[in-house]
Amino acid sequence: MTAEPLERTLERRGRLAGPEGFPEPGRLVLRGALESDLPELRRLDEEVFQEVAYPAFLLRQLYDVYAEHFLVLDDGAGGLRGYVLAATAAFSRDSWILGLCVTEGDRRHGLGRELMTEILQRLRRDGTETVRLTVEPANRAAILLYRSLGFGPEEPDGGLRRDYFGPGEHRRIMRLELC
Repeated sequence: MTAEPLERTLERRGRLAGPEGFPEPGRLVLRGALESDLPELRRLDEEVFQEVAYPAFLLRQLYDVYAEHFLVLDDGAGGLRGYVLAATAAFSRDSWILGLCVTEGDRRHGLGRELMTEILQRLRRDGTETVRLTVEPANRAAILLYRSLGFGPEEPDGGLRRDYFGPGEHRRIMRLELC
C-alpha cells in the first residue's frame, strides 16, 4: 500500500488551514497512517487509553489490515496528536470504529470531529452503509460528539451492553446509517 498524500492541514484549534505540505508551528496535518507511524501510534494509544491500549502486535496487524481507514493527526515534529481507525468487513457494508483518540492537551478543539468526519466520508465513499462503535458509558464528551454526528443507540434500551469487555467493563454501542 502506498502512502496517501497529505489531505488537510489543521490549525491546532481544528480549523482547516489548506493543503500546503508540512504544518507550520501550531498546525496539524490530517493524513493516512504510515508504517513508520507505528511506534508513535503505540505511544499515543498508551498515553490516551492506558491499561486498555492496544498491544503493539495488534496495532501492527490492524494497520496491515485496515491502513486505508487509519488516519492520524501529525504535528510535523515527529509526533501524532490523534488517530481514528475503522474496520470494514470484506463481504459486508458494515464497519466499526475501533479507535478514536486525541491527546488530552488537544481536546475540545474539534479535532475528534475532524477525524470522525473524514473517516465517515471515506467509509461512505467506499460503500459502507452502517457504522458502529462502542463507548464507555461515562464518557459523556464522546457520546455527545457521536450523537452530534448522527449516531444513536444500537438498541432501544440505549445500547448499553453489560460486561462487553469483561466483568464490569460495560460499553454503550452506537450506530450510524450512512446511506
